[in-house]
Amino acid sequence: MKQITFLLFTFYFLTACAQKKSEEPIRGTWITNVASQALSSREKVKETVALCKQNGLNHIFVVVWNRGMTMYPSDVVNEYIGIKQDPKFNGRDPIKEMIEEGHKAGLKVHAWFEFGFSYSYKDSTALWLQKYPEWAGRDSKGNLLQKNGFYWWSAINPEVQQFMRKLVAEFVTNYDVDGIQGDDRMPAMPGEGGYDAATLKLYAAQHNGAAPPADAKEEKWLQWKADQLSLFGKTLYEDVKKIKSNCLVTWAPSIYPWSKEQYLQDWPKWLKEGYADYIIPQLYRYKLDAYENVLKELDTQVPAELKHRVFPGILTSLGDGYQSTRELTDQMIELNRKHGYNGEVFFYFETLNRLKGSFYSTKK
Repeated sequence: MKQITFLLFTFYFLTACAQKKSEEPIRGTWITNVASQALSSREKVKETVALCKQNGLNHIFVVVWNRGMTMYPSDVVNEYIGIKQDPKFNGRDPIKEMIEEGHKAGLKVHAWFEFGFSYSYKDSTALWLQKYPEWAGRDSKGNLLQKNGFYWWSAINPEVQQFMRKLVAEFVTNYDVDGIQGDDRMPAMPGEGGYDAATLKLYAAQHNGAAPPADAKEEKWLQWKADQLSLFGKTLYEDVKKIKSNCLVTWAPSIYPWSKEQYLQDWPKWLKEGYADYIIPQLYRYKLDAYENVLKELDTQVPAELKHRVFPGILTSLGDGYQSTRELTDQMIELNRKHGYNGEVFFYFETLNRLKGSFYSTKK
């Protein structure tokens, strides 16, 4: 009996070690359809995948939802607004192409729902607003909820949440994707929001009919709103796992606690409560000392036993022309290793076109 027990223990121990060893660190990049030709043709998709492979990357996060439209043909979006796909991609499915080419190259491909609960950018007359005005987020003065040019739905409105759940479920069901991702817009909503009719109704139902404070950032009111979004994140996580248990659910929120104060993203809670396979916080900084400061803050926010589920997001380039140097990017990678983070994700893919040569060597 002792021998059998010993053999079983050895088997489970070796299996656990093998599983842990097989978990490759994420070394990836975000691919968007803005200021990039990466999705413009099948040939460009092939070139994009090849460049990622050449640079030692193993994960691709490709945009699928942007400015109220999908990059792939979506029956769900078509049902709601009569637009099946971003017109620039009509006749093609660049996401299917990216998944196929990525898998051929041995890369994992994630569907990045970039715009999340934002339905438009710098467009106060968007079709979504015309068709579903009751979905719009509102500030304490009753104005449309907008921040930095982005117009937002009420992410707490049950109808809005239902739409997003259907959209994600459609994708996970129909595509051989390795993961889905929400970023600083899902689950998220500007902290100034919460004054739309649906949210006020829900708050009143949970607070004996009382109205929330006029101060949108009042601590308990802010936390209540953040908790509603955390609940959505948990629900979405469970939705995905029911459809495809091995599909990763990752979140790429802003840095904490700014993320909660500004966008209601209480992401350390998501990590600790188990509805985040990985967190990729946007540690976007232009200087090395500033980057190390946010890394140090991150160290205090992530329990040691969960550190393997966190991979910093590094700002390497922007569509407006900003480009980090090769030296700065390498130094940020080295700082990640120094602080115990074994991978990272670059924002964004065009860095690979601008800075030549592989980013990863055996020492990294």
